[in-house]
Amino acid sequence: MDKGYDTLTEYILIKYRWAFVCVFLLPISLFYDLWFYFRNWIVFKFTSAPKQHDKKVKYVQKQIREWGDHGKNNYMCTARPGWQTVCFRLPKYKNTFTKIEVNLVDILEVDVKNKVVRVEPLVSMGQLSATLNPLGWTIPVLPEIDDLTVGGLVMGTGIESSSHKFGLFQHICVSYELVLSDESLVKCTKEDNSDLFYSVPWSYGTLGMLTAVEIMMVPAKKYVKITYLPVIGEENIAKQFTAVSTDKNNEFVEAIAYSEYEAVIMTGVQTDNAESDKINAIGKWYKPWFFMHVMQILKINSTVTEYIPLRDYYHRHTRSIFWELQDIIPFGNNKFFRLLLGWLTPPKISLLKLTQTDAIKKLYSNNHVLQDMLVPIAILKNSLNIFRETCNVYPVWLCPFILPYNPGMVYPKSRKETLYVDIGLYGVPKVKNFRAFEDMKKIEKYVTKVNGFQMLYADTNMTKEEFRKMFDHTLYDKVRRKFKCEEAFPEVYDKVSRAARL
Repeated sequence: MDKGYDTLTEYILIKYRWAFVCVFLLPISLFYDLWFYFRNWIVFKFTSAPKQHDKKVKYVQKQIREWGDHGKNNYMCTARPGWQTVCFRLPKYKNTFTKIEVNLVDILEVDVKNKVVRVEPLVSMGQLSATLNPLGWTIPVLPEIDDLTVGGLVMGTGIESSSHKFGLFQHICVSYELVLSDESLVKCTKEDNSDLFYSVPWSYGTLGMLTAVEIMMVPAKKYVKITYLPVIGEENIAKQFTAVSTDKNNEFVEAIAYSEYEAVIMTGVQTDNAESDKINAIGKWYKPWFFMHVMQILKINSTVTEYIPLRDYYHRHTRSIFWELQDIIPFGNNKFFRLLLGWLTPPKISLLKLTQTDAIKKLYSNNHVLQDMLVPIAILKNSLNIFRETCNVYPVWLCPFILPYNPGMVYPKSRKETLYVDIGLYGVPKVKNFRAFEDMKKIEKYVTKVNGFQMLYADTNMTKEEFRKMFDHTLYDKVRRKFKCEEAFPEVYDKVSRAARL
């Protein structure tokens, strides 16, 4: 038996989990997606969602009113099970809080005149792109993974390779509709209820129940013309990545670093015209996983240009869940597996979480990193060095984004619009004697020191005081007092800290 496993049962459950995933979770995931997208098409086709929205919101208000009538004895949260979120861990508070049913899963309106789409918070990115792209529209920032929801991207955060132009997901949102703790329904924008508008992002459901969001739309074209540039040398990686990130002619920018010295920088623009021999429908089930496709370009060490259908591009990291799926189905990128069973992938993240055993949770907790750290791009090279010395996880995802100076929990400490980069660390650390809690705290302290931020879906090892140092709570606290949130919802820290999650 391999070192590190306490029992034979634990060894089998972990080493051969791929069998359970392939036999059970993949078919279930496929049937769920087929049902979900068919339901969404029917609802949108017959425009029944707007008619039902008011009724669903009134039901949310009714539940909050009943919570008040029963003495407000504990905090409220949504009834959505913790295993349905993308966060690796399960929230403990779901066991004790009053759970409010929020069945808000539909696209409400595509307003072409005002270039806005109005959606309910549980609308997913896959659902949104499947609806908008055939109509000739998209949203400026559409995060990669299909199952990410609008509500999660608002209350937490979201990023995409277009963020160097448009910012984070919150920066393309025009308005939020919430039911507050007194059951009142409020709409907030930059002009109306602006304090609430700027406090909602990163608030993690601690100001009210989100019921609708209006998001900017932009015209969509058929393809993304993408250029892959292999780069060798850590100095060159930081320098060239910064250069393409500041070039606004690039609609899309990202990079995958495969080691300290090797990376592929990708830039893209939308187009309706494509060279037929360079079209790559990377989203097809039989195609290589995207990060493996990029790795092959790194090996030939030559600039490559190709055209990817727009929706395939948006969800290029979905089939392999970036590169996380290789740890679950080690042979998943094998060409025979892709041809025979690739159409079943990926398994739903929610089902993977739901079926985790204690042994798997223990393994991931102690021997796996799942973090996105947001730091100024000016210190990219130094940040990569520190992260490598601390956990040495590869591949590393790099995605630039512009961070404007707006009120709220997250803004540049310089109080000027600043270019940042998301450094995504997903995988098994390769450093000796990795200590998950201690080593990730080192990274958190470094990120705070350089005026950076940590995405809240991941483990938060900071104390409450350290958390408040990273995130400015000034406006957030003011809004919580104004709308009497203290008796209705916990603070953000008490929902995202390691202690608050199983």
